[in-house]
Amino acid sequence: MKITVLNGSPKGELSVTIQSVAYLARIYPQHEFNIIHIAQRIKRLETDQALFNQVIEQVRASDAVLWSFPLYILIVHANYKRFIELIFERGAEAAFAGKYAASLSTSIHFFDHTAHHYIHAICDDLEMRFVDSFSPDMHDLLKEEGRQQLARFGQQFLEAVRNQVPTQRQYPPLTHRKFSYQPELLPNPVATAGKKVVILHDEQQPDSNLTKMVARCRSAFAGEVTVVNIHDIDIKSSCLGCLECSGNYHCAYTGKDGFIEFYKATVMTADVLIYAGRMVDRYLSSRWKMFFDRSFFNTHTPVLIGKQVAFVISGPFSQVPNLMEIFSGYFEFQRANIVGVVSDESGNSADLDRLLDQLPARALAYLQAGYLRPQTFLGEGGLKIFRDDMYGRLRTVFAADHRAFRRMGVYKTFPSAELNIVLLNTFVAPIVNLPPIRKKFDKMIKKQMVASHQKVVAQAQAQAHEKKA
Repeated sequence: MKITVLNGSPKGELSVTIQSVAYLARIYPQHEFNIIHIAQRIKRLETDQALFNQVIEQVRASDAVLWSFPLYILIVHANYKRFIELIFERGAEAAFAGKYAASLSTSIHFFDHTAHHYIHAICDDLEMRFVDSFSPDMHDLLKEEGRQQLARFGQQFLEAVRNQVPTQRQYPPLTHRKFSYQPELLPNPVATAGKKVVILHDEQQPDSNLTKMVARCRSAFAGEVTVVNIHDIDIKSSCLGCLECSGNYHCAYTGKDGFIEFYKATVMTADVLIYAGRMVDRYLSSRWKMFFDRSFFNTHTPVLIGKQVAFVISGPFSQVPNLMEIFSGYFEFQRANIVGVVSDESGNSADLDRLLDQLPARALAYLQAGYLRPQTFLGEGGLKIFRDDMYGRLRTVFAADHRAFRRMGVYKTFPSAELNIVLLNTFVAPIVNLPPIRKKFDKMIKKQMVASHQKVVAQAQAQAHEKKA
C-alpha cells in the first residue's frame, strides 16, 4: 500500500517525530511510505501552484495519509496549519475524501491531546476515515517498549486500511451563522485608569464582523488603548524549531525582524490583553498561529503572569471546545487570568454590543481588584510536566527555563521540598497506618479534613461582626 506522510515539522528530516515514521517504514518494508516535508516547504507550496498540486495528486494516489507532526504551542506548527488552510482555500478536499488517516506526534505530553483532536477534526471535515492517533514521548523510540507500541500502532493502522474497516465521524460539521453585526447601542466607556490595554487582531476585511467587534471593544475603554493588526508586525517566518533560544532566550530571528521587539515592548508590558480573531477551520488563522509560535523565544518560561486576557472571536466558537481548551491551557500555564470570550455566533447586534462593552469593564475590574482565579488542572498539570522535565532530562538544553523556574520557585512545589510534608510522611504516616490506629483515624478523618477550614470561616464571621460594630 502507498502511505503518504505529511510531515509537520519545520526541521524536515531532522524532526524527532519523522524518525518514528522512518522506523515504521523499516519494519513494514512491504508498504511504501512517501514523506512530504510540508512545514519545511510551506512558502513554496503557497507560491508554486504546480508543487502544491503535486502534493495533492500524491495524496489522491495513496491508500492512506499519516499526519506526522511535533507539538508547537498546544497544537501543530503554523506552517502545517497554513497547508491545511490551503487545502480548503484551493478546493482540494476531494483528494482527501475517503482516504484512511491517522496522526502521529512526539512531545513531552504537554497538551498533545489538543493537537490530535484538531487533526482528527480536520480529517472529519475532509471526510477522511480516521483510524487512530499515536502520541508517544519524544524519547519512546529509544526504548524497547516504545518501539513495540509504535509497531503495534502501525500494524493496526495498516490492517485497518487493508481491510477497509468502517470508521465513524467524531466531530460534526461546523455550522457558520449568516449574521451581519451592526452596532446599535451607545457605548459606555470605562476608564483605563493608567493601565496598559492592548488589543491584537488579524482582520484584513474593513467591513467584517470582526472589524466592527474590535472597534466596539476599543470604544468600551475611555483612555489610551493600543490596537495592533498582527499582519502589520514584521514577522519573517514562524518558529524554526532550532532551539537557539533554549540557553538564553536568544532567538535565531533576533535583529532580523520586528517580532521580538514588539512582543517585549507591547505584549509583555500590557496589563490587559484582548486577542481578536476569525475562526479558520478549527482554530484561528495561521497568522495567529505564527504569532504564538514565535512567542517561543521565551521558551517555557511564563511571561504573562498576572495579566487579564480576553478573546473576541468571529465564528462558531462554541462548536469547537478544543479551541477553548487550547486557550485555557496556554494562558493558565502563562499564569494569566482569562476574563472571558465574546463571539458573534448568537444574539442580535444589541446583545453583542452589551457583551463587548462588559468584557473590557470586567477585565479592568479584575485588574483593579487583583483578581486571579485559581489554576485548574490545565495550568497546574501543565506547569508540573515542565517542572519535572526542566529539573531532569531537559535541564541541559533548556538552561534558561531551568534558571527561571528556580528563580520563580517552581521547584519548591516538589512535595519532597516541603519539610512539613517530609516529616509527616516519614514519622507520622507509619504510625497512623498501624491497624488499630488506622481504624480510629478513619472515623475521625472527615471532621479533621474540614476543621482548619471551619476555623477560617469562623474567623471571617467574627471579623464581619467587628466591622458592623
